Amino acid sequence: MKRILKSFFLIINYKTLIITALAVISTYICFHLGLTADFPDMLVGVAIVFPVVFSIGSAYNRRESALQRFSDFKGHAIAIYYASRDWPTIKENDLKERVKFLVNGMTILMREMFKSNHRAEWQENEKKIYSYFSQLSTLTMQMRNYGVQSGEVSRLSQYVSKMIIAFDNLKIIHTYRTPVTLRAYSKVFIYIFPIIYGPYFANTFHDFSAHLEYVMPVLYSFILVSLDNIQDHLEHPFDEVGEDDIRIDEAEITSFMN
Repeated sequence: MKRILKSFFLIINYKTLIITALAVISTYICFHLGLTADFPDMLVGVAIVFPVVFSIGSAYNRRESALQRFSDFKGHAIAIYYASRDWPTIKENDLKERVKFLVNGMTILMREMFKSNHRAEWQENEKKIYSYFSQLSTLTMQMRNYGVQSGEVSRLSQYVSKMIIAFDNLKIIHTYRTPVTLRAYSKVFIYIFPIIYGPYFANTFHDFSAHLEYVMPVLYSFILVSLDNIQDHLEHPFDEVGEDDIRIDEAEITSFMN
């Protein structure tokens, strides 16, 4: 029950209450001033619902792609750890501890990077994470000194390369969002529609029983603003705020390294 309430209050927030209140006030004023109009319902679907649903679908696809790329990063990191543990013929070494340290550091940096939008911090952390990749690449080359064959070292270099590609894909997903102009268009109409449709809601007053006249403006406001809130949460899948966000947990990855 607690989780359901938490999810509910993520999509029903202060913006929902403000727009709902403005829609009710607009409807009340239009009714008492005799400003009524029979606007077409189809306009809501064409001008608002369709673009918002398209944006939600695009944001969801970005999240799914980010999950796949993060799985690639995690899988190849664990594979390098297992190789450092099992492939050397000279067992007296600290390779696996060094791999675990590097992967843990990279994961922590990735989590901090993707939660932040500060450009200066991004550039600094990106340099650090590529430094970790460089150290990991050097470490794989050093495995030759401990009896790992050249072909196996080459395979490990490919794993490092795939980790870098996975990270870069995650970076692109974080940086390039769904179309900004489409999102701006949707937000403008979502927030002004319940207000400018006051004459339409006032025109429907005679279709409802007493005390139910404001059901339509309240429902329209709740539905449209809730859709916008859902899109906002999916748009940034790394901020660890929404229920559907991606959790980058270094403890989870390193727990498989033992």
